[in-house]
Amino acid sequence: MVPSPETGAPRLADVLASCRASITGEANPLGLPAVDHAVVLLVDGLGTANLRASGGHARFLSSRLTKKSSLPGVFPATTAVGLGSLCTGAPSGAHGLVGYRVLDAANDRVVNQLSGWDGSMRPASWQPLPTQFELAAGSGIPAFAIGPARYADSGLSQALLRGAEYVPAGTIAARFEAALRVIAETDRALVYVYVPELDMAAHARGWLSDKWIGELEALDSEASRFAAALPATTGLVVTADHGVVDVPADRHVLFDTAPQLIAGVRHVGGDPRCLYLYLEPDPAPDAADVLAAAWRDSEGDRAWVYTRDEAVTAGLFGVVDPAVLPRIGDVIVAARKLIAYYDSRETNLAPRAMVGQHGSLTDEESRVPCLRVGAYA
Repeated sequence: MVPSPETGAPRLADVLASCRASITGEANPLGLPAVDHAVVLLVDGLGTANLRASGGHARFLSSRLTKKSSLPGVFPATTAVGLGSLCTGAPSGAHGLVGYRVLDAANDRVVNQLSGWDGSMRPASWQPLPTQFELAAGSGIPAFAIGPARYADSGLSQALLRGAEYVPAGTIAARFEAALRVIAETDRALVYVYVPELDMAAHARGWLSDKWIGELEALDSEASRFAAALPATTGLVVTADHGVVDVPADRHVLFDTAPQLIAGVRHVGGDPRCLYLYLEPDPAPDAADVLAAAWRDSEGDRAWVYTRDEAVTAGLFGVVDPAVLPRIGDVIVAARKLIAYYDSRETNLAPRAMVGQHGSLTDEESRVPCLRVGAYA
């Protein structure tokens, strides 16, 4: 049995769209009231399970976490997909950011959706949907994106933050200060604040590490101060793109050592916890089914295995644009046990040093908080 996406309930894709709509007083999926300023705080890697388990280190944030303040995230549970749906209000099958590393079929290569942008993969054509910031600007609402300076001109920012004025700020405290300045200097605005520090700490040390806990405590303290300083007509939503699980090195699976698991595979993409396997061109009609069967025989007790057609039919990507379809793996392997899949033929061993991992369908990775603060509380 494989998980099916929840239907009918609000999702991560509804958060920024609902905040934008609340500024104009429109009805919205989250039922947010009318405000002058809407702030979305995106904490990279702070899944619902992570926040709930570490609530003693985040008393302000965890006090707002209830059974109703958690949302289904995205699949795969990875940053490019989560930010894509947040910033466009659309499922990944429409906005086109369907994984961490995906196939660029026109150039016969796998590209990194966070850092692999170049002249052959242009943000405006790879992700053609209007962003929530562009929609806000079209309604006369100024939009701002606040985050580290290194992301100001990245390809991902160009794909997803179009329409927003980027405000660089190096620390969590500085980002909240910048948001307060924007609120003070505008009559109304849509404000997006990005916090990558927890995700970075989780990858390097694990989300149970002292480093991660320290970043969470710092965030919680600054968020509490920020909330106290908000005007009465400002709403804040705190959410995340995905959660994190810690995978020890002895739970790495070198899948290429089993020849049947790479038979006919030309490219490997995705995340270590959500592999995308791309077949050689012009495969036999049943090639994906044969490969998926081999994976199920070998890994079916600890992974969900889909063919592309099965995943699309299950609705994991929403309605998929035909141009986006080739970016999804012919076969998808999503870990359900505490393991990570690696290809030992890769010369870059740095990814295997990661402790914190994400990408799969487990609740720990895929459910995210949706905490309402200020005028939204």
